[in-house]
Amino acid sequence: QVQLVESGGGLVQAGGSLRLSCTASGRIDNYNMAWFRQAPGKEREFVAMMIKISNTKYYADSVKGRFTISRDNAKNTLYLQMNSLRPEDTAVYFCAAESTWDGSYRQEQFHNWGQGTQVTVSS
Repeated sequence: QVQLVESGGGLVQAGGSLRLSCTASGRIDNYNMAWFRQAPGKEREFVAMMIKISNTKYYADSVKGRFTISRDNAKNTLYLQMNSLRPEDTAVYFCAAESTWDGSYRQEQFHNWGQGTQVTVSS
């Protein structure tokens, strides 16, 4: 088990950038790490994932080319750099960690979650 705390959310104009951070209570080098988001009235959806050891990255089509996931294992921190933000990116963003991976982007496989950070993009 690991405790996760997100930060870096806020209000930004369309076209702007934000960098989210997710700091863990312990080492994250043995975890697959991911970002999910939940917009008002919608289900939580996958945004990006970074696989441990290989550091292979996966992105939702809606954010590909605009968002970048990265990790600093020495700081026990996961990042999400978000550029060219759009109003439809408005959501609460959650980070998640899990030591195993079933090969999918399903949120059900993640058992360690942060409390979320609000991102609001104005038009």
